[in-house]
Amino acid sequence: MGTLLLLFLAVAGALLAGAAPVSAHAALTGSDPAQGAVVDKAPTQVSLTFSEKVALSDGSVRVLDPSGKRVDTGKASNVSGTTYGVKLHSGLPDGTFTVSYQVVSADSHPVSGAFTFSIGAPSTTSVSLSDQTAGGGVVGGLYGFGRYVSYAGFILMVGGGAFVLACWQRGAAVRAVQRLVVSGWVALTSATLALLLLRGSYTGSGKVGDIFDLTLLGQVLQTKAGAALVSRLLLLAAAALFIAVLFGAYVKRDAESADTDGEGADGETEKRGPDADRAIEKKDLTFGLAIGGTVVAAGLAASWAMAEHASTGIQAGLAMPVDVLHLLAVALWLGGLTTLLVALYRAPSIEAAAVRRFSRVAFASVAALTVTGLYQSWRQVGSWSALTDTTYGQLLLVKVGLVAVLVGIAWISRRWTAQLPETPEAMDTAETAVTAEAADTTDATDTTADTTETADVQEKQRAEVAAGASPAAGASSLAAASPGSNASDASDASDASDKGPEDAGDSRRAAQLARQRAAVATARQKRIRDADPLRSGLRRSVLAEAGIAVVLLAVTTALTSTEPGRTEEAAKAVTASASQRSGPLSLSIPFDTGGQDGKGTARLTLDPARVGGNEMHVFVTRPNGKAFDVPEVKVAFTLDAKGIGPLPVVPDRIATGHWTATGVQIPTAGDWKITVTVRTSDIDQATVNKNAKIG
Repeated sequence: MGTLLLLFLAVAGALLAGAAPVSAHAALTGSDPAQGAVVDKAPTQVSLTFSEKVALSDGSVRVLDPSGKRVDTGKASNVSGTTYGVKLHSGLPDGTFTVSYQVVSADSHPVSGAFTFSIGAPSTTSVSLSDQTAGGGVVGGLYGFGRYVSYAGFILMVGGGAFVLACWQRGAAVRAVQRLVVSGWVALTSATLALLLLRGSYTGSGKVGDIFDLTLLGQVLQTKAGAALVSRLLLLAAAALFIAVLFGAYVKRDAESADTDGEGADGETEKRGPDADRAIEKKDLTFGLAIGGTVVAAGLAASWAMAEHASTGIQAGLAMPVDVLHLLAVALWLGGLTTLLVALYRAPSIEAAAVRRFSRVAFASVAALTVTGLYQSWRQVGSWSALTDTTYGQLLLVKVGLVAVLVGIAWISRRWTAQLPETPEAMDTAETAVTAEAADTTDATDTTADTTETADVQEKQRAEVAAGASPAAGASSLAAASPGSNASDASDASDASDKGPEDAGDSRRAAQLARQRAAVATARQKRIRDADPLRSGLRRSVLAEAGIAVVLLAVTTALTSTEPGRTEEAAKAVTASASQRSGPLSLSIPFDTGGQDGKGTARLTLDPARVGGNEMHVFVTRPNGKAFDVPEVKVAFTLDAKGIGPLPVVPDRIATGHWTATGVQIPTAGDWKITVTVRTSDIDQATVNKNAKIG
C-alpha cells in the first residue's frame, strides 16, 4: 500500500517539477493610454481592460515616471465592466511612463504585466521592464504541487468510499482499503491547509517568507478562493465523520450480521427476528452513508467549481454544476480503480460480483466524463484552431489521447472481468490444491515443532544427570519427555520449583509456533491469489490503468493552471491588432463626384499609424496620374466597434493636389473606417469609405 502511494506521488512530482509557472487566465485586452502610445497632454488616469473580471488590492496598478517615482494615487477602482483605472497626479512632465499591474483573475489565478506610454515624446526611463511572472518561483511550485495532492486526495477518498459502499461492502473491513481512504482524507486536508497558507504569497510577492504572514492570511480569507478553501476544510470535518462510521460502526454491524448468520445456520430459529432487524439496520445505515457521502463529495467538488474555470466566462451558471459532475465522475472512476488495484494486491480475495459492479460504475462514469468534458472543451477552447495553436488546446489533446488509452485498457479489464466465475464454488477450484498444499505444510510445521519440544526436554535431562542431579528428578524429566509415560508418576517425581521455567519455555514455544502458523497462512493466501490466472490478468490490466491515470491526473492539473484557449486567442488577436502596423498606412481610394472632370483617386497616408499622434497626407490625382487641384478635402475616422467617432480632420493644402494634417489622434487600436470627402466644384463632391486596422 505504501509503495503504491509513493509511486503515485513520485510520478506526479516528476511531472510537475518541470511544469511552467501558472499561466494567467485573464488577459489584458486594452489600455488607455495604449501600450507604446505617445499622447500630447498628460492623462488624468490610466485604465486597463481585461478579458474577465479581476480582483484588486492596494498597489495592484502602479504608474511610474521616468525616474521610477510613483505618480498614481494608489487606489485602483472598477471603471465599468472589466475595465479598471487608477487616477494620476496633476502636472506630470513629458517622457516615458511605466504601468505595472498585478491582479487576481476571476478564476483565482494571479495576473501580472507591464507596459509603457509617453507624454509629449518618448524618453529614457530608469524603470526596468523585466518579464513579470505571477505565481512562479518556489512558492508557485509548492502551490502547484499542493493542487495536485488535493486532487489526488479527493479522488482516493471519494472513489474509495464509493467503491466500498456501491461495489464491495465487505471491503470496509479490509485494512489496506481503510488505509487508502484515510490517506486520501489526510492528503486532501493537508494540501488544503498548505494552499491556504501559500495563497497570499502566491498571488502577491511570491516570497517564501510571506507564507506565514497572518496579515496576508486574513486578506486571503476575504477572497473567493479563500472562502472556497475554508468551506473545503469544513466539509472535510464532515468527511472524517463519514469515514469513522464507514470503517467503525458499519464494519461492526457487518460483523454482527455475519456472526448471526452463522448461528442461524446451526438451526437456532429464535434468532431470525434479530437477524431481520440487523439486516434492516444495515440497509438503513448504508442508505444514510450513501446520501451523506454524496452530499459531502458534491460539496467538496463545488469548492473547486466555485473558484476556478467554471466560475467565470460564458454560461457560468451551467458550467459550475457540470464541473461538479465532472469531478465526481473522475473520482468514481479513478478512485474506484485504485481501490480495486489495492484489493487485488492486498486483500485475501474479492468477489467477482464486486468487480462487475465496479465495471458498470466505471462505464457510467466514463459516459458522464465524455458529455461533461465535451461541454467544458467547447466552453474553454471556443474554436478548432485553438486546439492546435494554444497551450490549453494542446494539453487538452494530450488528455483526450490518455483517456482513449485508458478506455482501451479498461476494455481489456472488462474482458478479464467477464471471464471471472460467477459462483464462489467455481472460484474455489483454483484454491483447493493450494489450500491442501498449505495444510500439509502446516501439519509438517506442527510435527516439527512437537519433535523439537521433546528433544529439548531430553537434552535438559541429560544435562541435569551430568551435573549430579537426583535420580528422581531425572526419572521425572524422562517420564515427561516419554510419549508413553504416566503423567501422575511424573508429577510425583517432579519438584514444584521446576515447573515455572518449564511453563515459561512452553509459552515461548507456543508463541513461536503461532507465528509460524500465521506466516504459513499468509503465504497460503498469497499463493491462492497468485494461482488464479484470471485474477493475475485482471491485476496487470488494472495496474496499467492506474499508471495511465496518474499521468492523466497530472495533465488535468496542468490544464486547470493554464490559460483557456478562448482567452489566449482573444489576447493574441488584440496583440496582433496592436502590433501589425510596422510602418505608415497607405490607402488608395477612387472617387467620382459625377460632374465634369469629377473622377480621380485620393491616396491617404498615415504615419506611424499607431495609437496617439499621427501625421496624415492626402494626395489627389486625376485618372492620368497628374496632381488634381481640388477646392476641398475632408477626412473622418470612425471606430464602430467601440462607438468612437466620427473624428473629423480638416487637412491643409500645401501644394497642388497635396493636403496634410499633423497631430491626428487615434485614441485606441481597432478596425477604423476612414471616410474621405472630395469636392471638385461648388456643387460636385463625393464621399468614399475604406476600412483599415490602426494601432
